[in-house]
Amino acid sequence: MAHIKLDLDDYLSPHFVHRSNWLRAAVLGANDGILSTASIAIGVAAASSTREPVVLAAVAGLVAGALSMAAGEYVSVSSQTDLEKADIEREKLELEEDPVGELNYLAAIYEKRGLKKETALLVATEMTENDALAAHVRDELGIHEINQANPIQAALASALSFLAGGILPVLVAIFFPLKHMEYSLYAFSILFLAVMGAVSARTGGSKIWKAILRITFWGTAAMGMTAFVGYMFGVNL
Repeated sequence: MAHIKLDLDDYLSPHFVHRSNWLRAAVLGANDGILSTASIAIGVAAASSTREPVVLAAVAGLVAGALSMAAGEYVSVSSQTDLEKADIEREKLELEEDPVGELNYLAAIYEKRGLKKETALLVATEMTENDALAAHVRDELGIHEINQANPIQAALASALSFLAGGILPVLVAIFFPLKHMEYSLYAFSILFLAVMGAVSARTGGSKIWKAILRITFWGTAAMGMTAFVGYMFGVNL
């Protein structure tokens, strides 16, 4: 039987799981940028008779949101990374203290996944001989390189994507007529969100219409509630 050499990068190219980390951060940042900035601007526009407070609120929300997203993403991913590193160190210690027990546990994992007992033990033995720690980290702890994120990369992706999304409502607040500004902000923000939903779904290989419906529904709910608050206060800024 001829030996077939596989290029794993080419083999995984039709799949999208390797994009999950940066795509999640980028989509979350852009969506939040559009929605948060537009919601703030709509709330102020509903209670204001001049343009300056609307623009000021939108720009302030844009800057604060981008910094908040970057800090939150960095702390979140750093905490996850620290936890994974601590688990790997514990697993390394367990392998040093009880290698036989760890081998049997690894074999039990493979057996539970459908291998025969003898085959599972053989696979576990060969995996252990090749790289015991890597085998346990992957199959016992469920930590995969493909799912590991870089804190700085995630923070930058979130901040930049928030700015990219949030600048759109700011431009609407600056250039569109003040009369019925809240309706202009809503209409264009929904359009921006729909486009973003379609792009993220296309990039991730999922259904486009489902992503658009989901994002426009929650976007409408958020902006509608913010406009309602503005009308309730009814203060001329």
